[in-house]
Amino acid sequence: MFGEVTSSFQSSSSKTTTNVASNGNDGINNATSAEHGLRANQFHPGLNHDYRYRDQMYRLIISQLYYDGQAQLAKNISGVMGILDMCPPSDRLYQTVAQSLITAGEPPTKSSNNDSLYSSNDNMLTNGIDLDFETERQPSASSLAPSSYETIYVTSHKGPCRTGCFNYNGQLLATGSVDASIKILDVERMLAKSFIPINTNNTSSGQNEQQQQQQQPPPQQQEHNSDSHPVIRTLYDHMEEVSCLVFHPRDQFLISGSHDMTIKVFDYSKPSVKRACKSIRESNTIRCLALHPTGDYLLVGSQHPTIRLYHMPTFQSFISPVITDQHKGPITSICYAPNTQCYASSSKDGDIRIWDTVSNRCICVLPRAHEGLEICSLQYSRNGKYLLSSGKDSMVKLWELSMSRCLIAYTGAGQNAQKHRTQATFNHTEDFVMMPDEMSTSLCVWDARNAERQPLLALGHNQPVRQICHSPVGPCFITCSDDYRARFWYHRPPPTSE
Repeated sequence: MFGEVTSSFQSSSSKTTTNVASNGNDGINNATSAEHGLRANQFHPGLNHDYRYRDQMYRLIISQLYYDGQAQLAKNISGVMGILDMCPPSDRLYQTVAQSLITAGEPPTKSSNNDSLYSSNDNMLTNGIDLDFETERQPSASSLAPSSYETIYVTSHKGPCRTGCFNYNGQLLATGSVDASIKILDVERMLAKSFIPINTNNTSSGQNEQQQQQQQPPPQQQEHNSDSHPVIRTLYDHMEEVSCLVFHPRDQFLISGSHDMTIKVFDYSKPSVKRACKSIRESNTIRCLALHPTGDYLLVGSQHPTIRLYHMPTFQSFISPVITDQHKGPITSICYAPNTQCYASSSKDGDIRIWDTVSNRCICVLPRAHEGLEICSLQYSRNGKYLLSSGKDSMVKLWELSMSRCLIAYTGAGQNAQKHRTQATFNHTEDFVMMPDEMSTSLCVWDARNAERQPLLALGHNQPVRQICHSPVGPCFITCSDDYRARFWYHRPPPTSE
């Protein structure tokens, strides 16, 4: 039912030092250097410098110091050199020097590849955050900043809306509520329903309203246009709150977890079916789910500290063979790495654990990741090098998995510790990090590379936002709140001037 599964810096001196050996040609050399925007070195007349490379060199040095934990020294150098833009942590300088030594015949001592589990495959997505190659990146001024998004559709439940998710191609999204209902919505229909032609003429507002009323079909015709309604399915099979949702990556199945201690599998390819086609009974409240990219394995986190692994074709259950590998508190979040070689989990015990998918053993622990407070969410970057986490300390952190350390901390989301679990997420390009502020119900946004704060976005909810989920492919996200509503946000392209 579920199926089978270098870069080398080219010296500018090579263009301008052809006649260096002749003292009589110094004037020609200086003139040539001036033409190319170069400045002669008074100590080494044969070496000219392009200061674009010099500025890049200092940026590499500053980024390497941040990477090595020498933040104060990096700040001092930035002040002395007048580099005002924040340089993200990166070991690109180390990699460049190591490559140069190898090319010169002085290779460093070969070490074992301990970070093979965290490296991405060659055929994997290359776009996304990668601090090793983005030292020269300027502060983000992207037109797709989350602060420019707007609400284009709102759906309501009969109880607080607690969870939501997109499918793998971003065409569908699902929401779950305390009223035990699940809604599946079509993204294209929401976009089409919200589309209003922009009138470029200088007409009055009264004329605009009259035109819109004339364009609306009569009520009887609206009833017959059910095929265009964004909500394509409403599912009922749980007895209590729906706490987590995940789409199958290949087949038309939606998997849900609930406080009624059951996991349901819904086949939404059949419009008339509202009940689950398969059910799994657990012994504890289900808190989080993660589905393997092949769709053959399901990770289940519950109120119990033990993580369960289900083989979806047979529904057999497995746990780690070593009991001491497990968390010491309820599981709060779980996610697979893009290369599928490992997965990450978090718990109320404040630790983040990295697991090998083959042996199902814990291979790394990040203790007290958020000052010992509960971890709220985890998300891998597309290249698998980094892990984004949020905690009840109102902080978001970016972890470099090969070094098992926090690389960037995104601060300023709130003054006090959070009361509810609130997720942090990347946008679809991984240029920004987003997390709702519990007190103001606004969206906090940071530049993912340098943690620079971006303008806030008022989310329009009357109660705390309990879930935020961004589309994996497009500029849209959904927020689920205790005010019974789920809001769909979209970046509407600016009108093109003819």
